Amino acid sequence: MSDGQVPDLGNLMNIAQKLQGEVAKMQDDLARKEYEASAGGGMVKAVVNGQYEVVRIMIDRDVVDPDDTEMLQDLVIAAVNQALVKVREAAQSEMSKLTGGMNIPGMPSLF
Repeated sequence: MSDGQVPDLGNLMNIAQKLQGEVAKMQDDLARKEYEASAGGGMVKAVVNGQYEVVRIMIDRDVVDPDDTEMLQDLVIAAVNQALVKVREAAQSEMSKLTGGMNIPGMPSLF
């Protein structure tokens, strides 16, 4: 500080601890949520939780072609990846709300 004032380290520590607690609560809240995405016009759906775990895969019978398993594999991958993007975006949005968009060193990474 240019005016010779000494920052209140005790207050800074209290703020940091409060923020850390809010981040932990946010992580718990995100972990309980599920994010769904689809591919192939909704023929393949993937559900991922906030801990980046695949919870469910739903596949419409009409997309199952024994002679074209590569297409089905591609649709599953696309649906899962899109669901993961939704989790990542939700985590980034929530973290931005807590930090006011600032990147704070030492804060846990959610992504």
